[in-house]
Amino acid sequence: MSVISVARPSQAWYGETIGILILDASYPCIPGNIGNASTFPFPVRYEKVEGASIDRLLNQQDPDLAGPFIDAALRLYDSGVHAITGACGFMALFQHEVARNLNIPVLLSSLLQIPFMYQVTGKKIGIITANASCLRSEHYTSTGITDDIPLVIAGMENQPEFRDAILNEKGSLDSPKIQTEVVIVARKMVKQNPDIGSILLECSDLPPYANAVQTATGLPVFDFFTMINYVHTTLARTPFSGIM
Repeated sequence: MSVISVARPSQAWYGETIGILILDASYPCIPGNIGNASTFPFPVRYEKVEGASIDRLLNQQDPDLAGPFIDAALRLYDSGVHAITGACGFMALFQHEVARNLNIPVLLSSLLQIPFMYQVTGKKIGIITANASCLRSEHYTSTGITDDIPLVIAGMENQPEFRDAILNEKGSLDSPKIQTEVVIVARKMVKQNPDIGSILLECSDLPPYANAVQTATGLPVFDFFTMINYVHTTLARTPFSGIM
């Protein structure tokens, strides 16, 4: 059987199905973090969004970042990836702008999973976010989250190690401390809202602690990794044994 492969203009290498947009920030990304390539059981490609600092994206929510996001996404597309994701849930602000400029799947924010989570559980969803004060209605509307989906929001912005290591980019990160912090936040959220049926770790820095959160709460835990792995599976299907 003849197989014809087609290259995109300027494509010089192959095999990276998922492209990941990275903030213009500097802090350690440990295994499990979306910014660490060893997190994935398949090759990924990164592209930095120039000027997209934590401050401009989370605090300022600067609409002028739309251009740099589109430009970085187009560079990933030209490199040959088949889907583009993000490495910060707050990239939801530019979900529509980037998707309109590409003809491949775009999944910039982990928040995109919330409608699915609600449909499969029928229960309230707990969101653990990097900064609860920065999560606004625009992030919900751009990811298809409707007003009838019950949400509980808990932030990490007051947890000392997470705040200093991630939000303030101090240059070092104590992973056991952050794990303790996120488990404390998760337990408190579930204790105050026992009708929560699932948890979303909005921040791309939190997947390393998903197992600890699930162990502490007994609930399904979604994050960037679950979303990216799911979409990658749809783009790289393999035949089942016994099927010709």
